[in-house]
Amino acid sequence: ADTACKNRSLDLVFIVDSSRSVRPEEFEKVKIFLSEMIDTLDVGERATRVAVVNYASTVKVEFPLRTYVDKASLKEAVSRIEPLSAGTMTGLAIQTAMDEVFTEEMGTRPATFSIPKVVIVVTDGRPQDQVRDVAASARTAGIEIYVVGVAQADRQSLRTMASEPLDEHVFYVETYGVIEKLTSKFRETFCAVNVCALGTHGCQHICVSNGASYLCDCYEGYTLNPDKRTCSAVDRCAPGRHECDQICVSNNGSYVCDCYEGYTLNPDKKTCSAMDMCAPGRHDCAQVCLSNDGSYSCGCYEGYTLNPDKKTCSAADVCAPGRHDCEQLCVRDQLFYSCDCHQGYTLNPDRRTCSRAITSTLVTSEESCKCEALVALQHSVTSRLEALSSK
Repeated sequence: ADTACKNRSLDLVFIVDSSRSVRPEEFEKVKIFLSEMIDTLDVGERATRVAVVNYASTVKVEFPLRTYVDKASLKEAVSRIEPLSAGTMTGLAIQTAMDEVFTEEMGTRPATFSIPKVVIVVTDGRPQDQVRDVAASARTAGIEIYVVGVAQADRQSLRTMASEPLDEHVFYVETYGVIEKLTSKFRETFCAVNVCALGTHGCQHICVSNGASYLCDCYEGYTLNPDKRTCSAVDRCAPGRHECDQICVSNNGSYVCDCYEGYTLNPDKKTCSAMDMCAPGRHDCAQVCLSNDGSYSCGCYEGYTLNPDKKTCSAADVCAPGRHDCEQLCVRDQLFYSCDCHQGYTLNPDRRTCSRAITSTLVTSEESCKCEALVALQHSVTSRLEALSSK
């Protein structure tokens, strides 16, 4: 087996599920599977490097690619792995492998070395987080993903995670007791001649080895043409293909995000926030602008009413019924008013109500003179009458 596998070096990461559904004796079977897989590999600093990521509701990097460079040390480290119990955070485990294992600091060879980056996920459940986007990111980063489902594993999730062609990257076994049977299958897979490395495939974007043959694939944002070799840009702005909050603008196999009028693009270049539409120069209100969640409406100052165009204002009749508090008369003065009273009434100090006027009992000086003359005449007549009577 060792001789057969010397023709292919890998940066290989096992991601193993140790959630509560995996019983202790079953987890021991997983460790035996890992050890037998290690036996089939050409392990070494300049050959295949192996890492193990253990996960449940949390993720633990048991050892990175740089730690062990011989089979004995690897198998001893595998034998010491303990299960983590609850949860099945498969997406988080794949993300951790990308962030903390597939780095040059942790032992991954540089891209110029052309060493394949491979992940083998072993699980018996359904992921409790989102794995689709994480797995897609891993594949885009050049990581080839194999998935081994055991017992009640969700088969749709297995296919979502795995690389194409799915028939060669998704495996399923009824129990952990027979998982060791997959060892020979992986040995054949990893030792197969890589047709894509020969440089004669003719794929425009990506060549996917398929045993003694190959398949062509395309970069994200492109689709394979009917000739099965070349690729064409797809509409990245189709529903479900982008992350724009409001508007997606297609751009030659990629896309950029934009926002509706009244909104501005946030620094994340995906989401939008309402801007102040009442800022100077951004509205056409004649008097008052009222901001309203990315839009606006117009209003008027006191004493004015909004015209039918909903933008300009006209002076209101402040003396119209119900618009003033004068008891009797309202006198309009442009935008303001004052109160007055009917004839015979006077305005009270509150400048709003009226009281009936008081008529004076005093006579004028002219009337006074007339009265004195009349009295004198009456006195003269009386005197004459008395004189005549005495005679």
